[in-house]
Amino acid sequence: MRLVADTEPARLEPEMRDLDEDAPRPRRPAARAKAEPAARRPRRWRNPFRSALTRRILAVNVLPLLILVGGLLFVGEYRKGLVQSELDALRTQAELIANALGEGTIDRPTAGEDVSLAIEAARHMVRRLVEPTGARARLFAADRSLVADTRVLSGPGGSIYIERLPPPEDDPPVLGAAGRVYGWIVGLLPDGEELPLYAERPVQSASDYVEVNRALEGEVMRMRRRDQFDRTILSVAVPVQRFKQVLGAVMLSTEDGAIQKAIRSVRFDILKVFAVALAITVLLSLYLGGTIVRPVLRLARAAERVKRGQGRPPEIPDIGRRNDEIADLAESLRTMTQVLWQRLNANERFAADVAHEIKNPLTSLRSAVETAARVKDADQQRRLMAIIQEDVGRLDRLITDISDASRLDAELSRDESEVVDVARLLDALAELHSTMEDGSGPAIRLDVARHQELTVVGLESRLGQVFRNLIANAVSFSPPGGTVTLKAVRQGAWVEAQVEDEGPGIPPDKLAAIFERFYSERPSGEKFGTHSGLGLSISKQIVEAHGGTIVAENRQAGGRITGARFVVRLPAGHG
Repeated sequence: MRLVADTEPARLEPEMRDLDEDAPRPRRPAARAKAEPAARRPRRWRNPFRSALTRRILAVNVLPLLILVGGLLFVGEYRKGLVQSELDALRTQAELIANALGEGTIDRPTAGEDVSLAIEAARHMVRRLVEPTGARARLFAADRSLVADTRVLSGPGGSIYIERLPPPEDDPPVLGAAGRVYGWIVGLLPDGEELPLYAERPVQSASDYVEVNRALEGEVMRMRRRDQFDRTILSVAVPVQRFKQVLGAVMLSTEDGAIQKAIRSVRFDILKVFAVALAITVLLSLYLGGTIVRPVLRLARAAERVKRGQGRPPEIPDIGRRNDEIADLAESLRTMTQVLWQRLNANERFAADVAHEIKNPLTSLRSAVETAARVKDADQQRRLMAIIQEDVGRLDRLITDISDASRLDAELSRDESEVVDVARLLDALAELHSTMEDGSGPAIRLDVARHQELTVVGLESRLGQVFRNLIANAVSFSPPGGTVTLKAVRQGAWVEAQVEDEGPGIPPDKLAAIFERFYSERPSGEKFGTHSGLGLSISKQIVEAHGGTIVAENRQAGGRITGARFVVRLPAGHG
């Protein structure tokens, strides 16, 4: 035993120096870390359309607008109304002309002859009556021949055809380009119906026109046709009658130029509103995309820095002033990063502590083995073998406790929580201690408020581990014949459990340090290495994972310490 006592102090100092050399280097001060982001490079312009999310937002906002405008540009019902109004006007004009012809251009028959139209008088009257309307009038006789056409002038040199020419194009280039764009857009719209082709023969007769044939039979008929230039021709044929006798037929026809002009005006107004709405929609979409994409990109770059981060934890941008879901995401990422780096730092410290704690028994083992190889005395060899067995047992306890501590987080997050009755749990632990007690240790006394509901939500096995550690710790410090008291009471929304002993208490400056890993403050008569120093640390980790707290304090009476007390507070659950 003296061999170990002589060598152990000598080997601890170099180990501590080695451990300090292997420990992670201190990080840069926080003030310097915060000052660095101030020196940023000037912000460069970025094309907003490079963002897929911005393009999607723009498409989602613009597509309904395009569909709406497309529907408005179709103006099918509006066109039908204009066509119907134009046909009604043509019919009214044709009926007026037909009535005038039936009353004023009749040849007075002699006895036994039928009434007929005075052709020359009818031609002049038709031309005069139709001139203000701008329509084309044709008069067909009862024998189906064409006798008058306002587009044809007859003279000594023959017939002259009159054709209305479109006005000269003097629009500025901008309007010309707008007109071409308008024509392209209108060309994409469905026409809605197929019309028969309008064609004129060199020598026209009533048989060429369905509506004229019906008019010679005494009916009024309307027609719509489309010519070779894709213009719509509207026509109305009305019979010319004298006392129910059909003397001929008047056919009025016109192109849909006025209708197209009205529709064009309406469509241009719609396109103007659409252009303004499109510009506003694009700008708002870009703004919306920017307010979403820019912070998301900043968070993505920050996450990338976290992945590659070395030396110090990278900063997650603070966008909390937005007060929206992206701010919540940034806050969650910031909290996650802090927890991640705390976990990494804790793992580093844990690895360093484990290396230090394992080196001690390993060094002792190596010394004992090397010495046993040189010692020939049987008694000394037996003592060395006892040392080796103790160190092996210490290593086994260390590895077991380290394994338990390392997988604790995973178990706490994976296992399903349940309702745990703290009073029943303390009863079971007290009964188990009484069963295993041989009479030389302290007694267990229960002080549980059984009239209260003492239930919590958690893992019963892990909470039982906490109280077993606290009871074992209290038993080891209690004097022979002493008492360990287990208390439980409900305090508002918390269940408070206490484990008290009658031992020497805890040094006041060590009340917080006893929960650190591998810290061991054992009774003076206890064999070294019996405990790993992880029990209270694991207990604190379990309690905090359940949303509770654990503290240590000294019991006092008359100004002196009469024992230690561990207080565990857990959120109350419902059974």
